[in-house]
Amino acid sequence: MDGTILVADDDRTIRTVLTQALTRAGCKVHATSSLMTLMRWVEEGKGDLVISDVIMPDGNGLQALPQIARMRPGLPVIVISAQNTIMTAIQAAEAEAFDYLPKPFDLPDLMKRSARALEMKRRAPKVEPPPRPETEELPLVGRTPAMQALYRLVARVMNVDLPVLITGESGTGKSLIARAIHDFSDRRSQPFVVAQAADLGGVDGISTLLSRARGGSLVLDEVSDFDEDAQARLVRMLDVMGEQGPRIMATSQADLAQRMEAGKFRKDLYYRLGGVTIAVPPLRERVEDIPLLAEHVLGRGEREMGVSRRLSADAMALVRAHPWPGNVRQLENMLRRLMVTASEPEISKAEVEAALGAATPSQPVKGGMEGEKLSAAVARHLRRYFDLHGGQLPPAGVYDRILHEMEIPLIEIALDATGGNQARCADLLGINRNTLRKKITDLDIRVTRRRKLM
Repeated sequence: MDGTILVADDDRTIRTVLTQALTRAGCKVHATSSLMTLMRWVEEGKGDLVISDVIMPDGNGLQALPQIARMRPGLPVIVISAQNTIMTAIQAAEAEAFDYLPKPFDLPDLMKRSARALEMKRRAPKVEPPPRPETEELPLVGRTPAMQALYRLVARVMNVDLPVLITGESGTGKSLIARAIHDFSDRRSQPFVVAQAADLGGVDGISTLLSRARGGSLVLDEVSDFDEDAQARLVRMLDVMGEQGPRIMATSQADLAQRMEAGKFRKDLYYRLGGVTIAVPPLRERVEDIPLLAEHVLGRGEREMGVSRRLSADAMALVRAHPWPGNVRQLENMLRRLMVTASEPEISKAEVEAALGAATPSQPVKGGMEGEKLSAAVARHLRRYFDLHGGQLPPAGVYDRILHEMEIPLIEIALDATGGNQARCADLLGINRNTLRKKITDLDIRVTRRRKLM
């Protein structure tokens, strides 16, 4: 490896490690803790590669990228950051950074990327993209290698005109990935349309759908549930859709390749949808992200509700040990409920156990409670709730808090049982449809339409 590398990071240890490693590899290194010094070196024409942190005492490395590009259009920049969210990867991609790595980074990996950066010419700057949508942040948080790889892939495919297939279990955030790809792409000013199989039916179904989506993004929600007729209509739509049509994305919980081999999914449709596949990992495979996710959810809840909550060490250990079959959505819903029902600023292990129904991985609920009446189960959890207060009465307002906590899972389970059909769900619950819609909005319940075999 040959060249001069400019390193900017306010962490002395990182500067030392990079300087030693790059020097041993045959490079000259200039290292600084100051963004101003880095920009002066760039302006003076020094360096063949920049390795820069994002947050530094005198500025933001990401915000400096456009200025670096103007002063030195061919100078590659590798961004390293401890801000391990999808936003950092997207911002780095939008600013045309050569590469992005989260901290803590793998040194051999960084060395390989540096070698590639020194050998390759950076592509010419693009026309200034349209302004990014005004949003504080995206609820896609994680520093595990799996999530960082996902962030980089999302950043790379945003403006590539290929269909995207997003796979993963329920609650992993597939719809958020689709929304992020749209909102940070060149199509962001165009419509974002989510379609189910029913939207393809009828004489004008396809034309209506394409008319709604125009040149934006069309997301086929849980495409593995589409029946043979819907799949055939979808193939025809994709065949006649011109270059001015919407970008196609699809989500699926099921393994489409397996369904195709079993004869339950059309091969021609599978190959049309699988331009780029993004697999969203389940929460149990990225346990190290759980504290970050919990902090994010509790922080957002504090801003929205004005209530400050945190998990005790024992509570966090229990949360990390739980299998989370409902993934991030289940974690988020549980924490938001605990923000309402917890008696103290610090959420205890006992409160988490109660919220999870006392079903931990080491003590699964087995047949001992089979046949237990609903009233007995409710009474058991209510006694536990009162016992959590150590002989003291809970804060006033128990009636509304308990009904609120019971109402959410009741509506969620009823919606799941009816495939997200709100009319059927309202009939099942015995309430007015408008009342159900209001409760869904007020309780922040997510509704996903899908075909149910029941």
